[in-house]
Amino acid sequence: MSQQPGVQSGKRRRRTPEVAEREIVEAAASLLRERPFRELTVDEVMRRTDLSRPSFYVYFQDRQHLVLRVVERLGAELFTMSDRWYKGAGDGPALVRDAVDGIVGVYAEHGPVLRALADAATTDPDVEAAYEALVQSFVDATARHIEREIEAGRVLPLDPLESAKAITWMMERYLNRSLGGPLDTPADTVTDTLSTIVSRALYGAR
Repeated sequence: MSQQPGVQSGKRRRRTPEVAEREIVEAAASLLRERPFRELTVDEVMRRTDLSRPSFYVYFQDRQHLVLRVVERLGAELFTMSDRWYKGAGDGPALVRDAVDGIVGVYAEHGPVLRALADAATTDPDVEAAYEALVQSFVDATARHIEREIEAGRVLPLDPLESAKAITWMMERYLNRSLGGPLDTPADTVTDTLSTIVSRALYGAR
């Protein structure tokens, strides 16, 4: 007799704690592509894994703790791409474009999840704190890099922190609006637009 969908058969496969935790995080991210955070439940998350429901509480305290891990995971991917500019050597505008291209790639893959997190931050205090901390980490890193570029004479004097706030929040809103829903803007257009704005604001017209 065929097995009904969603019903587990036999023994659950064994995996390391790291693999199990990653599986739960990926299940949550998958659900956030389809529905807002307020509709996310532990039962639904665990049904997308072959782990038992009690296993959830081995790795996470609650839904907010789980979403924090989703934020951390995607934030790490975005920082890896941003480091192409922060830690790169060479032509500033070229490095900006390389970094923006990588960031756009992350949003092209995970845009609906990042949009769901941004939307959840407007109604859930825990998600708001995690999301605001993520954005602030980019503001701080961008401000430090702008300071270094000014000291090196590659960027004309301006307020590093306020400039970093403007650049980071502009990118966050534009990326979520452009790549976070069904009416997506082509990724190449997003890359061209953002890299041009940031490069001209910091390095001048080329």
